Amino acid sequence: MLRSGGVFDVPGKQEQIAQLDQKAADPAIWEDPQIAQQMMRQLFELKDMVAAWDGLAQRVQDGLELLALAEVEDDIETAQAVADDAEEIAAEFEKREFALALSGPHDRGGAILAIHAGAGGTEAQDWAEMLQRMYLRWAERRGYNASIADRTDGEEAGIKSVTVEIEGEWVYGYLSSERGVHRLVRISPFDSASRRHTSFALIEVLPLLDDDIEIEINPDDIRMDVYRAGSAGGQHMQKNSTAVRLTHIPTGTVVTCQNERSQSQNRQSAMRVLRGKLYDIELQKREEQMERLKGKHVEMGWGNQIRSYVLQPYQMVKDLRTDYEVGNPQIVLDGNLDGFMEAWLKARVGESDNSPN
Repeated sequence: MLRSGGVFDVPGKQEQIAQLDQKAADPAIWEDPQIAQQMMRQLFELKDMVAAWDGLAQRVQDGLELLALAEVEDDIETAQAVADDAEEIAAEFEKREFALALSGPHDRGGAILAIHAGAGGTEAQDWAEMLQRMYLRWAERRGYNASIADRTDGEEAGIKSVTVEIEGEWVYGYLSSERGVHRLVRISPFDSASRRHTSFALIEVLPLLDDDIEIEINPDDIRMDVYRAGSAGGQHMQKNSTAVRLTHIPTGTVVTCQNERSQSQNRQSAMRVLRGKLYDIELQKREEQMERLKGKHVEMGWGNQIRSYVLQPYQMVKDLRTDYEVGNPQIVLDGNLDGFMEAWLKARVGESDNSPN
């Protein structure tokens, strides 16, 4: 159903357009070309969106009037034409409704994906590495460019953590659905008694921010430590101290990077991740405030898992937020994640109907 304040708030967007038009008319705005260009891009996008939804609403209205006339005149041919057009309108509506889920300020850009093994030693670290492979395969399937910025290997197998930068269109919008705790149930390959184990890993997703997006970071708030980059087993890959650890003192946020060849390159990569983390912290604060206002705030933590991957005693991957499930875990672990992502994005559009714009 097309309605104001519902799936797409046309009056609200028209008000934003009026405000932007008023700002664009002020010559002072053009003193900063970068800000002016960003504003004009936002204005054009809003006008295109409103025009598209207005056109869709007009088609619905025209169809209803034609159908009423066809019923009065018993015009079967016209009624059938209206029915055919209604199917096209419904398909277009679904397409545009889904697009609304990818309308965030950074959804169209790249993302920084961080995977952290939970408690459980080798078992959890192996699960973290399985997730790393899954997301790298997903990126490959979609033609995205993925590179590992930092990785800490486990003592026996797997990884303790990994940070991956993924570049491409809509990467952040899709990967946002993966934030949270992922749970694996299987017969452990590391247990000589072949017992069933449950493992956890935490997924973080940060926007890969463009350099022209301002995130204020006081240089005095950052402590930088350098050390030698090491490989699995503690062997040093380089004799010089090229690995970088940045600590943002006010928030306690720590970022490391060791995969580049030089200290300056690692520092640059670490700063990119730090900017994303600080932006995400502010974003989560705002989201938590809105959730409290809506009365449905849930703290993010290890107890709040979003998805279960069960390999034994039965086989199934199920998203606990949307109930979307797949009976073949292997295809999911091979990177076939689009169904889960799209189900979450569609659900998010529904939840946002009552949220302020």
